[in-house]
Amino acid sequence: MKKFLGLFVLLLVSAISFSQTGPKIQLNSDTVDYGNAAKGSDNGIRTIEVKNTGDAPLQLSDVKSTCSCITTNWDKTAIQPGKSAKIEVKYNMAPGPLRKTLTIHSNAVNYSGGVVPIKVKGDIQTK
Repeated sequence: MKKFLGLFVLLLVSAISFSQTGPKIQLNSDTVDYGNAAKGSDNGIRTIEVKNTGDAPLQLSDVKSTCSCITTNWDKTAIQPGKSAKIEVKYNMAPGPLRKTLTIHSNAVNYSGGVVPIKVKGDIQTK
């Protein structure tokens, strides 16, 4: 009986999470990879594509980095259902290993609190 009840609760929670309505965020990747880039020959700009797969407008309220060496730029208007937008990420290309995190703050219902983490990685070489 306990197994049946546990399975029932699991199915109920799954059904509730799949039936959420509202804006949903989908990214082309959860990682911005600079690879082995060279300072001076790379402008440090990468893009993240964000798609709204939900049924309501998706609003990106903020995109924060764990360090001031990364800046971001994005269109502040809401992303309509089925549409996409881009977030521009720019690293200052300081030489050395790169391991940072970006955090997208939104009204998306498919992430807890609408907060989406993005890894930023790479190894920046001197020219």
